[in-house]
Amino acid sequence: MTVLRKAANWGRSCLSTDSLETDTSYYDLLVSRVRRLRRPRELFVEGLLGPQRRLLAYVVVAGVVGGLVGAAYIGLLHLFQSALWPTHWDDLPHLFILVGAGVAVGVLTRLLGNPGDVELLVNNIHVSGGPQDIRDLRSLIPVSLLCISAGGAMGPEAPLVQTTGSLGAWLANRWHLQRDEIRVLTITGMAAGFTVLFGAPLGSAVFALEILHRRGMEYYEALMPAVLGSLVGYALYVVLTGVGVEPVWRFPPLGHLEPVDIAWGLACGVAGAIVAILFTYLTRGAQVVFRWLPPVLRPIIGGAILGGLAFWSPYALTFGEAQINGLAFRKAALIVFVVAAAAKLLGTTVTLSSGWRGGFIIPMFFIGVALGRLGHGLIPETNEVVLMAGLMVAINVGVTKTPLGSTLVVTEMAGLQLIPMTLIAAVVSLFLTSEVGLIHSQRRREGAFEEEESATEEPTPVPAAKAATG
Repeated sequence: MTVLRKAANWGRSCLSTDSLETDTSYYDLLVSRVRRLRRPRELFVEGLLGPQRRLLAYVVVAGVVGGLVGAAYIGLLHLFQSALWPTHWDDLPHLFILVGAGVAVGVLTRLLGNPGDVELLVNNIHVSGGPQDIRDLRSLIPVSLLCISAGGAMGPEAPLVQTTGSLGAWLANRWHLQRDEIRVLTITGMAAGFTVLFGAPLGSAVFALEILHRRGMEYYEALMPAVLGSLVGYALYVVLTGVGVEPVWRFPPLGHLEPVDIAWGLACGVAGAIVAILFTYLTRGAQVVFRWLPPVLRPIIGGAILGGLAFWSPYALTFGEAQINGLAFRKAALIVFVVAAAAKLLGTTVTLSSGWRGGFIIPMFFIGVALGRLGHGLIPETNEVVLMAGLMVAINVGVTKTPLGSTLVVTEMAGLQLIPMTLIAAVVSLFLTSEVGLIHSQRRREGAFEEEESATEEPTPVPAAKAATG
């Protein structure tokens, strides 16, 4: 009897009072239990993308496109470099190559239109979620490939991110998505572009979000889509190119970290902020000077100046990616590191101000490595990897306002143990340079922190002709 009573009680528990009252069938109960089995998968997607969970397929496609375009762009860049790269030529013949590249840039810009830049992309993300078309790319891609491969002192990060971000927005517009959803896919495309270059998926995703603002990321709903797109793009790029998953740059052994290294992280933040401010005002001054020239002459004069700087130091040319590993391990007099940092600073300033296209993130990393080696030479008891990583982060944060992204990108390559020191350097640099910047379209999201209505009125897009950064 006890067994029968327990069986009867179990049968009643399978049917709630509500189900009995509504004559729920066993079929309905079975269907409801099957739906419960499907719920964990739905919860996973919801936990991954939050309110943007319906964009899962779109995010994956944007990541795939970013990986494919990144692989194609880097492949074309290597092809151009095989003919134009400065190490293939003596200084005098390469001077004429730089001047010829300037002529080509002026002609292509005149024929194909203004290539736009990251400043314009950032503004469009705030205003409409992303660019409305991809017409800028027909000029940006050939011009940037020519500028970078000829030895201009800016890298492929800005053109590639502008390309992958614009394609993400173009896909979103083709799919008739809403503005907020367009913004998510644009940021996802940017993250995929960044990770192709840096090989740091998490840091690249955060970097793509932070570069839109001056005081940290605010489009937080795009974080997980950006991470997912970054991972997809990175995996595809690694498979297609076979580059492996090794860091882009190598550093000397980190050694044992001491509590005093935290103080050195703070010092790196101050020094990096000074360099970032110097670079910002040098660039603004050079832009004023170049505006006195007709637009078609600016890249020609810029190429001639770069060629002249190359007679002083080879570090004035190229964006520094191939030079960082050699500089990090080079045994040389301290004056070599001074000249390397100064030459790259001047070369990047001229490149950016004269209408040549490229990005200044990798050059800022190079300057950080050079000054880190210099600091260790002056004070041998310091940890040179701490100084190099701290200055890399601090200088880049001072220019781009990306404290978390810069920290993650550098520490994913130099060692995660450096996060406390590099993060201190990033925060100090951000604080000291909060009112100084080159990307003028960086701003808060609409309605953030209960801004006044006048501050949240929809701004008009920055005209491409006035955009200055790359």
